[in-house]
Amino acid sequence: MASAPLPTISVLVPAYRCADYIGDALRSLQAQTLSDWEAIVVDDGSPDDLVGAMRPFAADSRIRLLRTANEGVSAARNHALAVARAPLIALLDGDDRYAPDYLAEMIHAIRTDERAGFATCDAHFFGNPRLDGVRFSAVTPQIPPVTLERVLTRQFNVFTACVLLATALQDVGGWTTDLRSAEDLDLWIRLLERGWQCVFVPRPLHHYRRRPDSLSSARLPLLMGVATVYDDAAVRLTGRPEQRTAIAMRETIDAEIAFEQGEALVLSGDVHAGLRELRRAGARTRSLSWRVALIGMRLLPRAAPRFMRWRMDAAARG
Repeated sequence: MASAPLPTISVLVPAYRCADYIGDALRSLQAQTLSDWEAIVVDDGSPDDLVGAMRPFAADSRIRLLRTANEGVSAARNHALAVARAPLIALLDGDDRYAPDYLAEMIHAIRTDERAGFATCDAHFFGNPRLDGVRFSAVTPQIPPVTLERVLTRQFNVFTACVLLATALQDVGGWTTDLRSAEDLDLWIRLLERGWQCVFVPRPLHHYRRRPDSLSSARLPLLMGVATVYDDAAVRLTGRPEQRTAIAMRETIDAEIAFEQGEALVLSGDVHAGLRELRRAGARTRSLSWRVALIGMRLLPRAAPRFMRWRMDAAARG
């Protein structure tokens, strides 16, 4: 009996706490102008009823569900990659959506450059009133060309929803599972280090959900993950000119970490330790207004937490 033909592309869909959104993600797949795909949804030990949310899609043989213990997004993608059948891999988080021509456009882009190992695009934010309709590139720069140097310095930010050659992913061993954040940045750097090229499609082909609490939560753990990525990259890049860039970026991230830690310490009432971290934050606290604020908090430590909360609220309002 002949085996079923391979799909053009395998779509990896990690899902954790996505029961309310997975239907939107999968309907955006079913609405693609290119229909020759398979989707591997990984229930990453999700505590909500993801299985129930997927029942309406049971009749679509292109969609498969894997259930695993909660190991994080990197492990979930690696599990999906291990059973993916297509030579091309697409990424779709369980709470995001594709534009209808996403797969067709991205496949065309990666096939136009024989050196390309992956392709990325722009996106629109949705789900948060502060960002609805804003382009990813307006918030996070995407200034081509896509080179290792420019990705390290964050002049070009590779958007998560990429299309990749399965062979490129296999070449670098997939996603690093000991990172709980910044795993995508780590992957793009390792691909570019190995000589794989990236194609950029400057169109917003993806809808990137930002929940109302997602902008303020987990920034410090994210920065810690980015710091680890730069530490690891600096070791791998020994003897290459980009090593200096990785080291310099690690120092920049260290200042960002000091700033976040300083804010948190002041808010908790440990004003002395918080001010010490804020002074260590480099350019973030060297402006005249910050120097005055630091002096004021040192002189009036009891008022410092209230002042810090006011400053954070003012920054959040833009």
